[in-house]
Amino acid sequence: MSDVVNITIDGKECKAEKGMTILQVALREGIDIPTLCYHKDLEPYGGCRLCTVEIESRGRKNYVVSCLYPVEEGLVVKTRSPEVEKIRRIIVELLLARAPGSPELIKLKEEYGAKEEKFGKEPIFCILCGLCVRYCSEVKKKYAISFVQSGVKREISFIPEIALKECDKCKECFPLCPTSYAQALYLLTQALSGGPST
Repeated sequence: MSDVVNITIDGKECKAEKGMTILQVALREGIDIPTLCYHKDLEPYGGCRLCTVEIESRGRKNYVVSCLYPVEEGLVVKTRSPEVEKIRRIIVELLLARAPGSPELIKLKEEYGAKEEKFGKEPIFCILCGLCVRYCSEVKKKYAISFVQSGVKREISFIPEIALKECDKCKECFPLCPTSYAQALYLLTQALSGGPST
């Protein structure tokens, strides 16, 4: 049995290995799908939902998160259908309510015609993409930052006793953050704890 499947993305016929996701194939083929939580060195997360695409499989249409959805024989993918564009616009509007000053989100706002004032939430400046948490645990194996609480109270937090020893010499997660919140939170953690440990 072959490990290669044939799929179509935006009318382009593509060969893919079983186990690949739609997003991985699209990136390889130079097809742009926006995402804020994907990183090639990290396990797929599906947190931002921005990479949602339209698929047709076995005669049924659906909308899936492309960074998590595995390819299958005969899969037809549309990355820019009117419905997909609408879904992404709403997602961008929701994220803008959390982090209105994010340069990444401002670019997406212009691309999708999103309205910044659509959802009147109090800005938190973190979109919970998890890049900082996942990079620290999966790549660096330091576990200096983690998610705390759940549901609407979910947020990220540095673990001071680890962060103050590890983060000053690392800081690799800071440029991954689409809102710069991770760096600001670390500086706050550092200030509240009296500076880096030696």
